[in-house]
Amino acid sequence: MASFRIRQYQDQDFEAVRALFARGVLEYAPACFWYVLRAGRVRLALLAAFVAARAATGSWVLGLGAFALALVLVWVLVRLLCNSYVRDALGTDLSDVPGTYLRSPDCRFWVVEEAGTVAAMVAAVPAGRGELELKRMSVSREHRGRGLARMLCREVLAFARARGYGTVVLSTSVVQVVAQRLYEGQGFRKVGALYPSLLGTLLNFQMLYYRCDLGDGNK
Repeated sequence: MASFRIRQYQDQDFEAVRALFARGVLEYAPACFWYVLRAGRVRLALLAAFVAARAATGSWVLGLGAFALALVLVWVLVRLLCNSYVRDALGTDLSDVPGTYLRSPDCRFWVVEEAGTVAAMVAAVPAGRGELELKRMSVSREHRGRGLARMLCREVLAFARARGYGTVVLSTSVVQVVAQRLYEGQGFRKVGALYPSLLGTLLNFQMLYYRCDLGDGNK
């Protein structure tokens, strides 16, 4: 761990941070696809496509073709969901990191650097009602398994305590199982789940919400 350095975001990190976030989200597209395929409503739709084509044409081949096209459509929708999430982040807070995360003493944006390369990142921003939100956690594929996410999570929790917050909240997707285990290991507990959009509802894809109560916050 000695080769890594955690520090505050700097202007020269802009492109690296945006690329790290986008790659991190899009890497989960295959996992999202397989998760969506396990949903009963999606399986029923795929079966309906096969049965309808088979009945209309009398051909097993065309029925299977319709099934394959329906699978492709599901994949396209999953990619659309992931791309929409990335586009929204890059067009809002990650388009102006200093303006969003560095102008208030209750906001922070950290990166982990190794040999001049941004290896991981996380942000914190007030969420109201004495809560601080952990946001934009991402670790590059090449640096995973080395404890960077745990280190950043602890940095956010320590910052929240130092600033007098009583609770840290966050959201993560249902397919990010490793992240869920990390957060739970740091004292977070799941408190809810919501569909992020109409497309998320259609695909039965949820975001999970977690909170960690720190005890002595006074904000």
